Amino acid sequence: MAARRVASSPVVEPLQNDTAPARLGTAAELLGYLAVAPLIVCLACEAALPGYAGRELAERGAVAWGAVLLASAGAVHWGLALAGLVPSTPARMAAASAPILTAAAALLLGGQRALALLVVGFGLFWLYEHRSLGSVLPLAYLSLRRNLSLATCTLLALTMIASDVAGLL
Repeated sequence: MAARRVASSPVVEPLQNDTAPARLGTAAELLGYLAVAPLIVCLACEAALPGYAGRELAERGAVAWGAVLLASAGAVHWGLALAGLVPSTPARMAAASAPILTAAAALLLGGQRALALLVVGFGLFWLYEHRSLGSVLPLAYLSLRRNLSLATCTLLALTMIASDVAGLL
């Protein structure tokens, strides 16, 4: 058998937020903000649909999409660690896994409890990013994540209020 030669991977320097661009670029920012749009649609449907079944579907949609967004936030940190751009200590990998586990728990819970859990999950992960990795992650990323987290938490909280008004659990 011939031995395979494995190409060595280049050394990647960790990210430093003082060397990153001030903005991520319009496409990345636009897609980030568009990712919040399904939560707006779910909130509008929950407020406007006449029947219980439609409102419940809108609530489940908000929980599902919120879970997808929260899991994606954790996945970004897994990608950064796997690429060697941030140190992959056990504590950081556990923190990167927490959003995925929280999203799964929200999907199992369903209803207003799930919406509340997602709001708490987004808030805690935002705090983690800014407090623990604020000096490592690019400022443009941190700014976008702050705005998206705030928008997501607000929409999920409003959906939770609309669910309560609609008599959903």
